[in-house]
Amino acid sequence: QVQLQESGPGLVKPSQTLSLTCTVSGGSITTNYYYWSWIRQPPGKGLEWMGLIVYSGSTSYSPSLKSRTSINRDTSKNQLTLQVSSVTPEDTAVYYCAVGLGYSDYRAWGQGTQVTVSS
Repeated sequence: QVQLQESGPGLVKPSQTLSLTCTVSGGSITTNYYYWSWIRQPPGKGLEWMGLIVYSGSTSYSPSLKSRTSINRDTSKNQLTLQVSSVTPEDTAVYYCAVGLGYSDYRAWGQGTQVTVSS
């Protein structure tokens, strides 16, 4: 079964770029019909879908984050990456990667990684 593991710095300063990696095992990120999402949960709030990259490499982003977010992949390492630029304390959240067979379809999740934006 597919397993996902997020990694990256736990503390980012305001105005900098947040960069996270999701390492996938048990399956290829290029497997047909898989949709790989990034989702976050700010403290005390619900889950927020940020964007995804599909098996073909196409991407889709939340309109509210599109101007600051970039999702890419490294097929040689079977990894996904997330970058969020110009972060503010409002970007403080637990960040998750997840996989499914379409939008809003999540069959497996990573354990999540806490990112705090603070000077």
